[in-house]
Amino acid sequence: MSPAGRQQPSQHAPELRAAARHFGRRHAGRRHFLTFSAAAAALAFATNLPTAGVAGAAELDPARITENPFTLGVASGDPQATSVLLWTRLAPTPYQADSGLPAERVTVRWELARDERFKHVVRRGTTIAHPEFHHSVHVEVGHLDPDRVFHYRFKVGSWISPAGRTRTAPSSRARVDELRLAAVSCQAYHDGYYTAYGHLAEDDVDMVFHVGDYLYEYAVDSVGGARNYTDRVLPDLFNHETITLEDYRLRYSLYKTDPDLQAAHAAHPFVVTSDDHEVENNYADDIPENSVPPEEFLLRRAAGYRSYWENLPLRRPQRPEGPDMQLYRRLHWGRLAQFDILDTRQYRSDQAYGDGADVPGPESDDPARTITGATQERWLIDGWRDSQALWNVVPQQVIFSQRKFDLTSPSRMSMDAWDGYRASRGRVLAGAKSAGVENLMVFTGDVHVAYAFDIKDDFDDPGSRTLGTEIVTTSITSGRDGAERPANWETYMTANPHLKFYNGRRGYTTVSFGREVARADFKTVPAVTVPGAAISVAASFVTEVGDQGLKPA
Repeated sequence: MSPAGRQQPSQHAPELRAAARHFGRRHAGRRHFLTFSAAAAALAFATNLPTAGVAGAAELDPARITENPFTLGVASGDPQATSVLLWTRLAPTPYQADSGLPAERVTVRWELARDERFKHVVRRGTTIAHPEFHHSVHVEVGHLDPDRVFHYRFKVGSWISPAGRTRTAPSSRARVDELRLAAVSCQAYHDGYYTAYGHLAEDDVDMVFHVGDYLYEYAVDSVGGARNYTDRVLPDLFNHETITLEDYRLRYSLYKTDPDLQAAHAAHPFVVTSDDHEVENNYADDIPENSVPPEEFLLRRAAGYRSYWENLPLRRPQRPEGPDMQLYRRLHWGRLAQFDILDTRQYRSDQAYGDGADVPGPESDDPARTITGATQERWLIDGWRDSQALWNVVPQQVIFSQRKFDLTSPSRMSMDAWDGYRASRGRVLAGAKSAGVENLMVFTGDVHVAYAFDIKDDFDDPGSRTLGTEIVTTSITSGRDGAERPANWETYMTANPHLKFYNGRRGYTTVSFGREVARADFKTVPAVTVPGAAISVAASFVTEVGDQGLKPA
């Protein structure tokens, strides 16, 4: 990572930089919810994405594919009551820029069945893997029965993919008694093995929420960083920070060849939203961490967003247009739960006082500042007013609750989290109260530790009303092995009475929602720098319907 304030030399071709400069001028002062314009088209071209489709491109004869094209596995995502989204990307040689395929379209067959042996196929069809999408496919299969488990697979020529398991959600009016899900985040490849994903693949959950940092922009050396490989040597093309579209695409190829990550995706549908590292650490809207021209950063952001969509199970509305990508969206699980998935990175005001730890002040508390953008904020609160769900759940990226770093007063807080946008948090909580939201839960990642917070009406008054709870899932690998009690454990637990649990190991969290109670189980592994660690439950908490607040289970 380049030091903050240091300008990086451009790695984009001059003509692409010129196109991005044109977009940068159009983008200034109009950051939020841009429409796709001629400038965006120029930027799309700049990231090697043609402005028109490639239906006229030559079609590849599948017989020419002599190596397994399904090296990156399969995935599904965003389950709806009558629809599932299926994903794969063809990559016979994933560590090459072209993944071992020519710039030709490939016909891919798919099947959806009720049984894992595919004796009872309910839907089948074909789709095209286009080279401009790096031969990824996103198949939306509709007209399905609600609340059903399905199995799926892909075929190209004589090659057959691994099978995946997915499901539809219950119908919107269904009375549902239980939902079990997992929350995951922060999976720096170079920080260790994806052991937690291997355990998650065997866990009994209905879906998985990934709340950010699926990919890191940082270099991965020949031994895979902390993985310290002795049985392979990674190519040097991974040993630099990701900047260009080719860089990001190759880095996804590295991450997605991991067998534990593939197993988790094959076992469960994922609902994903990105944070910062999918592009660059701590960026805010169109403001980069480093001092590069805005057009340069927008070009990088477009590359990061494009490769994110290509490599994850996202539906068509989430496909980016240049440097803009609509990730905030809403899902339902019958009348039991409504999920409002947020994007707290793309529309935010720049961090106050830098992006580290500082004492809040007039700049950070400016009422005009926002972490969601005005449009997304209204969308969230309007969705709560219309909600018929028992539980309203908000998967998002950064710490929502107040988190003091010191025992002194005033205390430093994170300027990158909601503590750096307290007026924004106040408006959201006021909206929850006005909408009559009684059972609120926030899912968070980002910080590479597990926390359990009560969300207070007044965080400085422990006796104030508890409005909801926040479950912060630890990282899959980021931060390496960690510690059960980090050095600041006692300080944080004392300074924050609404903080009920703090653990610094790696792992994930499962949450079960019922009609009377929700239960969170924080699951951790003792190490990720060596493979094969066992998993255990570090702590469990419950919060009751109509009586919010975390209690040990």
